[in-house]
Amino acid sequence: MVVQISAPDAGAQDTRLLTKIDLQPGVTGAGNLDGHTTTALVIDVETTGLCHEQDVIIELAMRRFRYDDDGVIVEIGRCWTWREDPGFPLPEEIIRLTGLTNADLSGASIDDAVVTKIVDEADLLIAHHARFDRPMLEKRLPHLPGRPWACSCEGIDWANAGFEGRSLGYLAMQAGWYFDGHRAANDVDAVVQLLRHEGTDGIPLLHELNENALASSHLIEAVGASFGVKDALHLRGYRWNATEKVWWREVTDDDLLAEQAWLAREVYAQGKMARSMAPRITHRNALERYR
Repeated sequence: MVVQISAPDAGAQDTRLLTKIDLQPGVTGAGNLDGHTTTALVIDVETTGLCHEQDVIIELAMRRFRYDDDGVIVEIGRCWTWREDPGFPLPEEIIRLTGLTNADLSGASIDDAVVTKIVDEADLLIAHHARFDRPMLEKRLPHLPGRPWACSCEGIDWANAGFEGRSLGYLAMQAGWYFDGHRAANDVDAVVQLLRHEGTDGIPLLHELNENALASSHLIEAVGASFGVKDALHLRGYRWNATEKVWWREVTDDDLLAEQAWLAREVYAQGKMARSMAPRITHRNALERYR
């Protein structure tokens, strides 16, 4: 299905055609199928809310694919979807967002054994908001095999690739696609389709995501930072962790020294009223990231 979007009284040059995402399992005909390949698994969850501690999964979708060393997807697998009864009525907002009803979930449950087997066969797990999806999935299935994780929202420089924003639906639309959002299977397929898209350098975006996932990084927490430097931290790209009450940012090995220097000058220098001497820095890799 193709949707045409036009501005009022616009000419042909102001018209954009959007094609509905419709992934078909099988060999794609692209890339090097006979060489070394990596098996990835895209995961998405729908939940009763946004709180890791209180909310639970009501829908889980996964799709497996293989890609070559250039980041080209050579084969796409089937999509698995499960629903789960949370044991209490859904909030009206969740019903509106997902289209799922209490009747849809009644008596349903996730097949733990099948999910565990599928995860065990993957080399890399991908989610568009891995900082949300990974903790929710591992809370529901605490004995999942340990696998590296990648985040398609954070692990790709979307601006450098010619995109604006990072929301999944908007990214897909800019690439010429659309889908019915806020359902796990549709979100999974949108991620796969976007990872096939080529950036401004002509290289699939999956290649960049793979490289960033394999690289080590450092979680920097600006412990003891004064209230007066919050705007500077925000502009620098730090995020507020309301649970830990700390500003944080994750940087690569190459950026670590520059970030430490900036913090020493702008957050922990004399007169900045910091309550600590330095930030807390934790080394991370793809097995530890997004937990």
